[in-house]
Amino acid sequence: MIALSIAGFDPSGGAGILADIKTFNALDVYPTAVVTALTAQNVQRVGGIKPVDPDFVAQQIDLILEAEEINYAKTGMLYSPEIVKLVARKVKEYQLKLVVDPVMVAGSGGNLSQEDLVDSFKKHLLPRAVLTTPNLYEAQQLSKMDINSENDAYKVAKKLGEICPTVITGGHLNGRDIFYKDSLKIIEGEIFDSNNTHGSGCTYSAAATAFMEKGNPTEESVRKASYFTKKAIEHGRYGTLNQFWRFETH
Repeated sequence: MIALSIAGFDPSGGAGILADIKTFNALDVYPTAVVTALTAQNVQRVGGIKPVDPDFVAQQIDLILEAEEINYAKTGMLYSPEIVKLVARKVKEYQLKLVVDPVMVAGSGGNLSQEDLVDSFKKHLLPRAVLTTPNLYEAQQLSKMDINSENDAYKVAKKLGEICPTVITGGHLNGRDIFYKDSLKIIEGEIFDSNNTHGSGCTYSAAATAFMEKGNPTEESVRKASYFTKKAIEHGRYGTLNQFWRFETH
């Protein structure tokens, strides 16, 4: 089993392709990765972003898929509308089953990439996705609706779910994940008093991708990803998650 991450590089090791690679490995899925941007960041803040030239992103994708037969891929930070459109074309070309983590804002609410990504995601990428995993802030941007309550989140999940299956991840929703695919489902969870949350969205979407690659239906993959991510937070260290929590002996 093999999966592809198309995302940014986080030198702290907590988020982006490194989080995806760790998650794929922990779930016994061989990781491949395409870098869309280099970042200067740590677990507290993003200091700068240098996007990769779209042509070089395309070359990375082509060379990986020339050598490997890959069914499932996931995206993280794509940075620009040009890269979003490019990835959408490659998804169609290679018939990839795509999980979209629509990284536009950091978990703290700070903008991580360009504002005009929203329309590009909605027009080009989400219609090709088998799942999207926005957090609360990303869901608000994609839907252009405010979320001030769980009922608001239900409405947003349904609106986005009409484009593709959607789970609004629960770090900002009392630990609950809100999943919509044909009908609304609430995935109960808990919030840990932890500072080890950097990369939680990357881990969640990568875990869902891995579980689908292993043959699980979408809803079951989301439920398993939710549990896996919460346990990785519970066992986290250094300000980020511990994707290898299942292998600890103490």
